[in-house]
Amino acid sequence: MSGQPLVRRRDERGSALVEFSWLAIILLVPLVWIVISVFEVQQGAFATSAAARAAGRAYALAPDDATGAARAEAVVRQVLADQGTPGQRAKVTVTCDAPAGNCHVGTSVITVRVDSGVDLPFAPAILGREAASFSLDATHTVPIGQYVESGADGGSDEDGGR
Repeated sequence: MSGQPLVRRRDERGSALVEFSWLAIILLVPLVWIVISVFEVQQGAFATSAAARAAGRAYALAPDDATGAARAEAVVRQVLADQGTPGQRAKVTVTCDAPAGNCHVGTSVITVRVDSGVDLPFAPAILGREAASFSLDATHTVPIGQYVESGADGGSDEDGGR
């Protein structure tokens, strides 16, 4: 021999499996979190949209504006709970373009807006509460028909008020 040191070759069998496992864990965990977050946001969006629609109908079917506002708030809470998002916060805003200020007169249009938010799952607490949430909103418009019963006519009867 010429005095060269003997170089041993390392057996690398099985190292590809270890490298693949670590790579899969590093890539798979964020991918699963993204998929779960997208599903949570989509569920919240469906719930917010359904809540706005139900609140608009509840407000329009109420006898007056005060009762309508109370019913709209209650319906939004119930719909969000029914959709599987009981902790989802929501703010209900009702506007109308009625000329007399009463939303329950003929030809008025009631618009209900529900502002909501969804907390992202498994978000680190170090980011804070607002950084780990996704804001959602939905709007539903309900037109009141031209011919609606109104309690402001003085109680006329069927035969012309005789």
